[in-house]
Amino acid sequence: MHILITGGTGLIGRALCRRLLQRDHRLTVLSRQPPERVAALCGGAVTALARLRDLTPEARFNAVVNLAGEPIAARRWTAERKKVLWDSRVTLTAELVDFIAAAETRPAVLISGSAVGYYGNRGDLPLSEDSPASDATGDRLCAAWEEAAQRAADHGVRVCRLRTGLVIGPGGGFLQRMLPPFRLGLGGPIGDGRQWMSWIHRDDHLSLTELLLEQGALSGAFNATAPNPVTNAEFSRCLARLLRRPALLPVPAPLLRLVFGEMAELLLGGQRVLPQRLLGAGFRFRFPQLDQALADVLGS
Repeated sequence: MHILITGGTGLIGRALCRRLLQRDHRLTVLSRQPPERVAALCGGAVTALARLRDLTPEARFNAVVNLAGEPIAARRWTAERKKVLWDSRVTLTAELVDFIAAAETRPAVLISGSAVGYYGNRGDLPLSEDSPASDATGDRLCAAWEEAAQRAADHGVRVCRLRTGLVIGPGGGFLQRMLPPFRLGLGGPIGDGRQWMSWIHRDDHLSLTELLLEQGALSGAFNATAPNPVTNAEFSRCLARLLRRPALLPVPAPLLRLVFGEMAELLLGGQRVLPQRLLGAGFRFRFPQLDQALADVLGS
């Protein structure tokens, strides 16, 4: 297949590119990075695309995988930062669907990223793909992101929307930011530690993406999370145990709100998300348990 990938140089994207290249797919990667840097990150002969508007209606792709989006927790949520987050997700996805609509030959499938933030902070309530979106103003980003992608279905394209949890993988992501204090024995739960963390090993995310590329009967929303979410306190204990360090120093909620402002609610809230549709489709997780996933990444 010839596949167009946005966000191809991110934590998931670069690993997905390498896997798809091993399967002899042809890849075009949308990235602001120089072409030689894109090739180095993605692991081979990919075509680098700087701007979507450089594509003409004659461009043909069998599939589109949309993983673009500025890191959600990279910095404090100022008004300017919120616009960057919106444009890198919602605006770019809308432009991508506009390209699909104008294409002379449309792709068979659009696999588009979203996040478990779609559900908002729902406490201990188990959440499936049928659970409604949060109606809180601050949680509208994911819903708008999905709505933009779903428009491709109006043009005869199969659309799969991935509500991804915290991705555990080497070389980046939230785990790499947690490791330094935990390795120093300064780690601990965030706030009261009771908020749920829905997570997924990067390799499982790659495998489920391949499944959705190949299985033409699958469409709609999919929770890209392992079947065993944990609380933040459980996550902290597991990580500390594997590092052979204590995890006794909780981060107080008032301090988080002082330092991070509105973004602190992303750390203090959580979602107990279950991948019911993937399990129903027969997908088998290689890393269903947190200790397996962390041991694999820390060992690497």
